[in-house]
Amino acid sequence: MNPKTEIIEVTPENLHQHPQAICFINPRHDLYHKKVTWYREQFNLGLKIRLMYLQGETRPVGFIEYVPGEHCWRAVSARGYMFIHCLWTTGKKWQHRGYGRMLISEAEKDAREMLGVAVVTSDGPFMAGKDIFLKSGYQIIEESDQDQLLLKRFREGPLPAIHNWKDELTKYRDFTIIYSRQCPWAARFIDEVKPILEEEQLKPAIIELKTPAEAQKAPSLYGVFNLIYNGKLLADRYISTTRFRNILRARIIEL
Repeated sequence: MNPKTEIIEVTPENLHQHPQAICFINPRHDLYHKKVTWYREQFNLGLKIRLMYLQGETRPVGFIEYVPGEHCWRAVSARGYMFIHCLWTTGKKWQHRGYGRMLISEAEKDAREMLGVAVVTSDGPFMAGKDIFLKSGYQIIEESDQDQLLLKRFREGPLPAIHNWKDELTKYRDFTIIYSRQCPWAARFIDEVKPILEEEQLKPAIIELKTPAEAQKAPSLYGVFNLIYNGKLLADRYISTTRFRNILRARIIEL
Protein backbone atom coordinates (compact mmCIF):
# COMPACT_ATOMS: atom_id res chain seq x y z
CA MET A 1 0.00 0.00 0.00
CA ASN A 2 1.27 3.46 -0.92
CA PRO A 3 1.83 5.97 1.90
CA LYS A 4 -0.51 8.92 2.19
CA THR A 5 0.48 11.76 -0.14
CA GLU A 6 0.33 15.52 0.25
CA ILE A 7 0.85 17.92 -2.66
CA ILE A 8 2.03 21.39 -1.64
CA GLU A 9 1.85 24.47 -3.85
CA VAL A 10 5.09 26.41 -3.55
CA THR A 11 4.48 30.16 -3.37
CA PRO A 12 6.63 33.26 -2.79
CA GLU A 13 5.56 33.11 0.85
CA ASN A 14 6.57 29.50 1.56
CA LEU A 15 9.40 29.01 -0.94
CA HIS A 16 12.00 29.23 1.85
CA GLN A 17 10.36 26.22 3.51
CA HIS A 18 10.84 24.02 0.44
CA PRO A 19 14.49 24.26 -0.70
CA GLN A 20 14.13 21.13 -2.86
CA ALA A 21 12.08 23.22 -5.28
CA ILE A 22 15.43 24.63 -6.43
CA CYS A 23 16.45 21.42 -8.22
CA PHE A 24 18.71 20.05 -5.49
CA ILE A 25 21.02 23.09 -5.50
CA ASN A 26 22.55 23.66 -2.05
CA PRO A 27 20.78 26.63 -0.39
CA ARG A 28 24.20 28.04 0.48
CA HIS A 29 25.17 28.17 -3.19
CA ASP A 30 24.83 31.56 -4.90
CA LEU A 31 22.87 29.96 -7.75
CA TYR A 32 20.20 28.81 -5.32
CA HIS A 33 19.36 32.44 -4.63
CA LYS A 34 19.48 33.33 -8.33
CA LYS A 35 16.88 30.64 -8.99
CA VAL A 36 14.77 31.98 -6.10
CA THR A 37 14.89 35.42 -7.73
CA TRP A 38 13.89 33.88 -11.06
CA TYR A 39 10.95 32.10 -9.43
CA ARG A 40 9.72 35.29 -7.82
CA GLU A 41 9.77 36.98 -11.23
CA GLN A 42 7.93 34.09 -12.91
CA PHE A 43 5.27 33.68 -10.23
CA ASN A 44 3.91 37.00 -11.49
CA LEU A 45 3.48 35.39 -14.94
CA GLY A 46 1.45 32.49 -13.60
CA LEU A 47 4.20 29.94 -12.98
CA LYS A 48 3.18 27.12 -10.62
CA ILE A 49 5.24 24.64 -8.62
CA ARG A 50 3.88 21.60 -6.83
CA LEU A 51 5.87 19.32 -4.53
CA MET A 52 4.68 15.89 -3.44
CA TYR A 53 5.43 14.70 0.09
CA LEU A 54 4.76 11.25 1.50
CA GLN A 55 3.69 10.59 5.05
CA GLY A 56 6.79 9.96 7.14
CA GLU A 57 9.18 11.52 4.60
CA THR A 58 10.79 14.93 5.16
CA ARG A 59 11.95 15.46 1.57
CA PRO A 60 9.61 15.66 -1.41
CA VAL A 61 9.47 12.69 -3.74
CA GLY A 62 7.99 14.57 -6.68
CA PHE A 63 8.09 17.96 -8.40
CA ILE A 64 6.27 19.66 -11.25
CA GLU A 65 6.73 23.15 -12.69
CA TYR A 66 4.32 24.62 -15.25
CA VAL A 67 3.27 27.97 -16.66
CA PRO A 68 0.78 29.46 -19.17
CA GLY A 69 2.16 28.64 -22.61
CA GLU A 70 2.82 32.22 -23.70
CA HIS A 71 5.36 32.41 -20.86
CA CYS A 72 7.05 29.04 -21.38
CA TRP A 73 10.83 28.69 -21.58
CA ARG A 74 11.03 26.26 -24.50
CA ALA A 75 11.25 26.91 -28.24
CA VAL A 76 7.55 26.39 -28.79
CA SER A 77 4.41 28.39 -29.42
CA ALA A 78 1.78 27.31 -26.89
CA ARG A 79 -0.48 30.29 -26.20
CA GLY A 80 -3.76 29.20 -24.67
CA TYR A 81 -2.28 26.02 -23.19
CA MET A 82 -0.68 25.20 -19.88
CA PHE A 83 2.92 24.19 -20.47
CA ILE A 84 4.87 21.80 -18.24
CA HIS A 85 8.54 22.73 -17.89
CA CYS A 86 9.72 19.96 -15.63
CA LEU A 87 8.52 16.82 -13.88
CA TRP A 88 10.44 14.44 -11.64
CA THR A 89 10.00 11.78 -9.02
CA THR A 90 13.03 10.77 -6.99
CA GLY A 91 14.29 7.46 -5.69
CA LYS A 92 13.58 4.05 -7.21
CA LYS A 93 11.63 3.20 -4.07
CA TRP A 94 8.92 5.72 -4.99
CA GLN A 95 8.87 5.36 -8.77
CA HIS A 96 6.23 3.52 -10.81
CA ARG A 97 3.56 4.16 -8.17
CA GLY A 98 1.52 6.73 -10.07
CA TYR A 99 3.00 9.77 -8.31
CA GLY A 100 4.14 11.39 -11.55
CA ARG A 101 0.67 11.11 -13.02
CA MET A 102 -0.79 12.61 -9.85
CA LEU A 103 1.44 15.64 -10.36
CA ILE A 104 0.49 15.90 -14.02
CA SER A 105 -3.17 15.98 -12.95
CA GLU A 106 -2.38 19.09 -10.86
CA ALA A 107 -1.32 20.94 -14.01
CA GLU A 108 -4.44 19.70 -15.78
CA LYS A 109 -6.68 20.99 -12.99
CA ASP A 110 -5.10 24.44 -13.27
CA ALA A 111 -5.59 24.30 -17.06
CA ARG A 112 -9.28 23.35 -16.98
CA GLU A 113 -10.33 26.69 -18.52
CA MET A 114 -7.56 26.56 -21.14
CA LEU A 115 -7.19 24.69 -24.44
CA GLY A 116 -5.18 21.90 -22.86
CA VAL A 117 -1.72 21.02 -21.55
CA ALA A 118 1.50 20.76 -23.57
CA VAL A 119 4.95 19.48 -22.70
CA VAL A 120 8.30 18.82 -24.36
CA THR A 121 9.81 15.42 -23.59
CA SER A 122 13.03 13.78 -24.65
CA ASP A 123 14.64 10.41 -25.26
CA GLY A 124 17.78 12.00 -23.78
CA PRO A 125 18.57 13.22 -20.26
CA PHE A 126 17.27 16.19 -18.28
CA MET A 127 13.67 16.08 -19.45
CA ALA A 128 10.88 13.71 -18.57
CA GLY A 129 10.36 10.80 -20.93
CA LYS A 130 7.28 10.64 -23.10
CA ASP A 131 5.88 7.39 -21.69
CA ILE A 132 4.38 8.85 -18.53
CA PHE A 133 2.51 11.44 -20.59
CA LEU A 134 1.33 8.90 -23.17
CA LYS A 135 -0.09 6.84 -20.29
CA SER A 136 -1.86 9.99 -19.08
CA GLY A 137 -3.68 10.51 -22.37
CA TYR A 138 -1.24 12.83 -24.17
CA GLN A 139 -0.44 12.57 -27.88
CA ILE A 140 2.75 13.37 -29.76
CA ILE A 141 1.91 16.16 -32.19
CA GLU A 142 5.43 17.03 -33.37
CA GLU A 143 8.95 15.62 -33.12
CA SER A 144 12.38 17.20 -33.43
CA ASP A 145 15.41 14.90 -33.35
CA GLN A 146 15.25 13.10 -29.97
CA ASP A 147 12.60 15.43 -28.52
CA GLN A 148 8.81 15.43 -28.73
CA LEU A 149 6.02 17.96 -28.27
CA LEU A 150 3.02 16.31 -26.61
CA LEU A 151 -0.47 17.58 -26.03
CA LYS A 152 -3.58 16.75 -24.03
CA ARG A 153 -6.32 18.76 -25.64
CA PHE A 154 -9.39 19.95 -23.74
CA ARG A 155 -11.12 22.01 -26.43
CA GLU A 156 -10.70 23.24 -30.01
CA GLY A 157 -8.10 25.87 -30.77
CA PRO A 158 -4.78 26.47 -32.54
CA LEU A 159 -2.32 23.67 -31.81
CA PRO A 160 1.03 24.30 -30.11
CA ALA A 161 4.01 24.13 -32.45
CA ILE A 162 7.78 23.84 -32.31
CA HIS A 163 9.59 26.97 -33.44
CA ASN A 164 12.16 26.54 -36.19
CA TRP A 165 15.09 26.41 -33.77
CA LYS A 166 17.41 25.03 -36.45
CA ASP A 167 17.10 28.27 -38.40
CA GLU A 168 17.92 30.17 -35.22
CA LEU A 169 20.98 27.96 -34.77
CA THR A 170 22.47 29.08 -38.09
CA LYS A 171 22.70 32.64 -36.73
CA TYR A 172 25.47 31.62 -34.32
CA ARG A 173 28.72 31.09 -36.20
CA ASP A 174 31.14 31.54 -33.31
CA PHE A 175 31.73 29.62 -30.07
CA THR A 176 28.64 30.53 -28.03
CA ILE A 177 27.07 29.44 -24.75
CA ILE A 178 23.43 30.37 -24.21
CA TYR A 179 21.73 29.67 -20.89
CA SER A 180 18.88 30.67 -18.60
CA ARG A 181 18.18 30.67 -14.88
CA GLN A 182 15.06 28.60 -15.62
CA CYS A 183 17.45 25.69 -15.16
CA PRO A 184 19.77 26.45 -12.23
CA TRP A 185 22.12 23.70 -13.40
CA ALA A 186 22.55 25.49 -16.72
CA ALA A 187 23.36 28.68 -14.81
CA ARG A 188 25.74 26.72 -12.58
CA PHE A 189 27.56 25.45 -15.69
CA ILE A 190 28.67 28.99 -16.51
CA ASP A 191 30.57 29.25 -13.22
CA GLU A 192 31.92 25.71 -13.49
CA VAL A 193 33.56 26.20 -16.89
CA LYS A 194 35.15 29.63 -16.35
CA PRO A 195 38.45 28.14 -15.08
CA ILE A 196 38.54 25.79 -18.08
CA LEU A 197 37.94 28.62 -20.51
CA GLU A 198 40.75 30.63 -18.91
CA GLU A 199 43.07 27.62 -19.00
CA GLU A 200 42.38 27.05 -22.70
CA GLN A 201 42.38 30.79 -23.48
CA LEU A 202 38.93 30.62 -24.99
CA LYS A 203 36.45 33.47 -24.95
CA PRO A 204 33.04 32.29 -26.11
CA ALA A 205 30.10 34.62 -26.32
CA ILE A 206 28.02 33.93 -23.19
CA ILE A 207 24.38 34.95 -23.53
CA GLU A 208 21.71 34.77 -20.84
CA LEU A 209 18.11 34.34 -21.95
CA LYS A 210 16.19 36.67 -19.66
CA THR A 211 12.61 36.42 -20.91
CA PRO A 212 10.26 33.67 -22.11
CA ALA A 213 10.12 35.33 -25.54
CA GLU A 214 13.90 34.98 -25.86
CA ALA A 215 13.77 31.31 -24.81
CA GLN A 216 11.04 30.63 -27.36
CA LYS A 217 13.47 31.76 -30.07
CA ALA A 218 16.40 29.78 -28.71
CA PRO A 219 18.59 27.69 -31.04
CA SER A 220 17.41 24.39 -29.50
CA LEU A 221 14.01 23.01 -28.55
CA TYR A 222 15.02 22.65 -24.90
CA GLY A 223 15.85 26.34 -25.11
CA VAL A 224 17.53 27.13 -21.83
CA PHE A 225 20.97 25.63 -22.51
CA ASN A 226 22.86 25.75 -25.80
CA LEU A 227 26.53 25.02 -26.48
CA ILE A 228 27.22 26.08 -30.05
CA TYR A 229 30.20 26.14 -32.35
CA ASN A 230 30.25 27.03 -36.04
CA GLY A 231 26.47 26.86 -36.33
CA LYS A 232 26.28 23.40 -34.75
CA LEU A 233 24.58 22.50 -31.48
CA LEU A 234 27.12 20.53 -29.43
CA ALA A 235 24.99 20.19 -26.28
CA ASP A 236 21.51 21.29 -25.30
CA ARG A 237 21.34 20.02 -21.70
CA TYR A 238 23.51 20.66 -18.66
CA ILE A 239 26.80 18.77 -19.06
CA SER A 240 29.67 17.95 -16.70
CA THR A 241 33.02 19.70 -16.87
CA THR A 242 34.54 16.41 -18.03
CA ARG A 243 32.21 16.23 -20.99
CA PHE A 244 32.82 19.90 -21.69
CA ARG A 245 36.58 19.29 -21.85
CA ASN A 246 36.00 16.36 -24.20
CA ILE A 247 33.84 18.51 -26.48
CA LEU A 248 36.45 21.26 -26.50
CA ARG A 249 39.20 18.89 -27.53
CA ALA A 250 37.14 17.05 -30.11
CA ARG A 251 35.28 19.93 -31.70
CA ILE A 252 36.80 23.31 -30.86
CA ILE A 253 40.40 23.45 -29.66
CA GLU A 254 41.75 21.36 -32.53
CA LEU A 255 40.02 23.65 -35.00
